[in-house]
Amino acid sequence: MSYDAEHALSAAREAAMAAAEIIRHYWHRGVAVEWKADATPVTIADREAEQAIRAVLARALPQAAIYGEEYGLEGARDGLLWLVDPLDGTKSFVRRTPFFSTQIALMDHGRLVLGVSSAPVYGETMWARAGAGAWLDGERVQVAATAAMAQAAISTGNVRTLTADARWQALGALIRDSSRIRGYGDFCHYHLLARGGLDLVIESDVNILDVAALAVIVREAGGLFTDIEGKPPGLDTTSVLAGVPAIHAQALARLRDASTG
Repeated sequence: MSYDAEHALSAAREAAMAAAEIIRHYWHRGVAVEWKADATPVTIADREAEQAIRAVLARALPQAAIYGEEYGLEGARDGLLWLVDPLDGTKSFVRRTPFFSTQIALMDHGRLVLGVSSAPVYGETMWARAGAGAWLDGERVQVAATAAMAQAAISTGNVRTLTADARWQALGALIRDSSRIRGYGDFCHYHLLARGGLDLVIESDVNILDVAALAVIVREAGGLFTDIEGKPPGLDTTSVLAGVPAIHAQALARLRDASTG
């Protein structure tokens, strides 16, 4: 199935801007919170933003399916597939914390090929497409060149599952051996990683819609993005190990040793 990758990226950026207008409107106005069956919050901002995104993407690339956080899958999963989280970080949004974003990625027969990560209140938009680099508000970005764990800055996100895993102790050792540990979470630590501000991101409890766009951005910035077992991201991905190449390799080796030891 053929498509124009630059046109698709432009559409994703347009869709993210449309969502940003809606999100900023409700950020200033305030919203009522509902709760889904999985005990996660949802608001009118989530739903209206996804509707706006779907309208733009469907018009620009009608041959592609769309899989969104709020309205599910429309079309088939095995060809061109948009992955959309209109408001990743709703818990932050409803608590008046600006660590939330719109995530839009395109998957081509299982391979992530472009992504847009828009954080309208935080004030950053990053995007990337395969072979064309990663960009922050129009400026190309690159991961750091950190090679030694003693100089590495690590950030953790949601690691609830990992706390009950044999690899928890390995993570503790990584933290002890690193330069510093932070917990930026959500889009924020991936943006920092892609632009050289962090060296490793670890999360054990994610959904592919949360991280698909960020995977493309980190990869195009020169980093590595896998799950914590070292597998490339896919529709069933639930964990992340992302980092500059040298630090990612060291962390992955330690986690693997812990899981098999």
